Amino acid sequence: MGFGLLFALLAGSLVSVQNIFNSKVSARTGSGKTTVLVLALGFLASFTIGLLSEGSGFFRVGHMEPWYYFSGILGVGVVVCLTQGVNRLGPTFAIAISLSSQLIFALLLDSMGWFGLERVPFTARHLVGVLVILCGILLFKWSGNRKTAAVESSELTV
Repeated sequence: MGFGLLFALLAGSLVSVQNIFNSKVSARTGSGKTTVLVLALGFLASFTIGLLSEGSGFFRVGHMEPWYYFSGILGVGVVVCLTQGVNRLGPTFAIAISLSSQLIFALLLDSMGWFGLERVPFTARHLVGVLVILCGILLFKWSGNRKTAAVESSELTV
């Protein structure tokens, strides 16, 4: 469990930094070019690491459901949507919403047992946990808007 926590924390920090970088690239090149650049470099890096770590075994793929092969296409949507979200909402708010959405959909997928997942019963604790996170995001957003509105209001009166 310790390494799982470490990897999850590392993934979260990498996603946050990647989204900021992606939004900066997108501001200069556009969303389409950014997506191609990000995924092409990701392909080259993962291909190289895979070959170095697994050798020729890297090319052997076991039996999978056919739709699982489309996960890379989902990655295009992830990059485009997060880049646009960060550009329009700012990194903290966009990533908070994205992580909440991930949590809600993961909870739904677990609870329904979809895509071959072991079904996990939905409980009131799950609902309370999600609601607390959503309330935290709303609190964050509302506190930021008041601060911004106060600054804009004071700028108008000067």
